[in-house]
Amino acid sequence: MPDAKASSLLRILVAAGGIYTAQSLVGGLTFMGIPAVLRADNVALDKISLVSLVMLVWALKFLWAPTLERLRILPNGRRRSRGIMVCGEVITAALLVALGFTGAASFTMIIALLLLLAVASATIDIACDAFIIEQLAQDSRGPGNVAQVGGGYLGLIFGSGLFVTTVALHGWLAACILLACLVILMSLPMLLTREAPVAPIAMASMPSLVDAFQRVDIRTGLVLAVVFEMSGRLTQSLTGPFLVDAGVPLSLLGMLNGLGGVTAGICGAALGGWIVHRRGPVKAVFSIAAAHVIALCSVALIVALGIRHLPLLVTLFMIETAVMAAGFVAIYARLMGLVSPSQPGVDFTLFQSASAIAAALFGTGGGLLAHQAGYAASFVMSAALSMLTPPLLIILERRLTKGTAA
Repeated sequence: MPDAKASSLLRILVAAGGIYTAQSLVGGLTFMGIPAVLRADNVALDKISLVSLVMLVWALKFLWAPTLERLRILPNGRRRSRGIMVCGEVITAALLVALGFTGAASFTMIIALLLLLAVASATIDIACDAFIIEQLAQDSRGPGNVAQVGGGYLGLIFGSGLFVTTVALHGWLAACILLACLVILMSLPMLLTREAPVAPIAMASMPSLVDAFQRVDIRTGLVLAVVFEMSGRLTQSLTGPFLVDAGVPLSLLGMLNGLGGVTAGICGAALGGWIVHRRGPVKAVFSIAAAHVIALCSVALIVALGIRHLPLLVTLFMIETAVMAAGFVAIYARLMGLVSPSQPGVDFTLFQSASAIAAALFGTGGGLLAHQAGYAASFVMSAALSMLTPPLLIILERRLTKGTAA
């Protein structure tokens, strides 16, 4: 007889993994799939760049997280997470079908539908993050974060590669309907998974952003999220342009960004989950931060020395991708330990929004630095930030320890 607890854990992981994959599908479609198809239809680059504005929805989702938490949490300990997610996925599928009937020629309608898809997707994310936090014991959150990050990488394949290929072979409408069917299919495990009640909590107030910002652990966690990710985010968007300038053919780069990047990301997520399970979230964060120092310093050294040995470059960037994925698992597990039981969706959404805003700011900064001073300057700065990360993490963890003791 299989262990009931293990069986329940597996069901939760499969259900949450399906939801995270579906949400990543929307992200891959928005930022990779649709821009590629629009460019193939000779849409101007300045118009295509407007698609990036959709990212603001994910960065600002903390604004409606308190309202969603009030709807999701019932006083008797029951939750509406599953219902919110399933309804959200049905809306997502309907919007994808509408996108299919819109056609690639109507740019304004495409942007409008992508914005609606982003709102639906970000809302589902809030509910799914809260679901993982509440349904998994703290020592099981590592596997939960693997499902979260691994599903994120897997969904990119569907939203980018599969969408573009289907458009080329069968047209825009068929591609959008295929994605809608995949979203429904990936939502079925959540529909069939029971959401166990949570022990009722005496709530002094309704879920709110004010309550979150009043707590030292949340304010410190926001800084922790930014500090941990800043070095990798600085040069993440430069990898593709650098490899192109280094002589990597576009066909090979497409494979590296697609299958290679996803494989490295999933393997890194699995490794991160194993480290979290073995060492706990705090030690895992420090271990992966140390690995990040080695990876980014190696990349910076190769770039600064002008070495253009393609197999070596590709290997180093794949390793960096895997380390970043492992880092996401570890830092998410750590941040989940800081949320309040009375409003987990609000607190964790704040952390994710901080991460998204940091990604945009550091990514822009890295691009500007590379434009002004060259690739080497950006990669060396990234390596320097990675070396600053461990001591800053020590300071932040000490502050968290003092806050908990107080």
